[in-house]
Amino acid sequence: MITDINHCGIVVPNLSIAIKFYTEIIGLELIEIRERDGAGISQVLGYKDTKIKVADVSTSAGQVIELIEYINPTAKSAQSIERAELTASHIAFNVTNIQDCYDFLVKNGGISLNPPIEITKGKTVCYLQDPFENWLELIEMS
Repeated sequence: MITDINHCGIVVPNLSIAIKFYTEIIGLELIEIRERDGAGISQVLGYKDTKIKVADVSTSAGQVIELIEYINPTAKSAQSIERAELTASHIAFNVTNIQDCYDFLVKNGGISLNPPIEITKGKTVCYLQDPFENWLELIEMS
């Protein structure tokens, strides 16, 4: 039986740049950097001779995002960056002062989609992307 979420993972083309964005800009804590290769990870991911570099970053509450850079095979660009597409995903962050947070992220490498808007009374939301076009959602509850 499923008991909890362990982590979520996103693929990035450059682990060093991703670590910098998610720690220095978003403010997550770097927990661990590691490399994986061999038969076990090849079987899990379904590629022959797989090699990846991984960094775990965490919120102060302990939620983990796994940043994954494929060394072999090399990652291909997505066919689309549409949100309304099967397999599209996003990471949602609870924030305070959503407008300042949004402005700061866009100023520091985030890709703007729409500015924050109150979608229901007391709930302001916006979407943007990290520098690699992974979708991020900011949510402020007042």
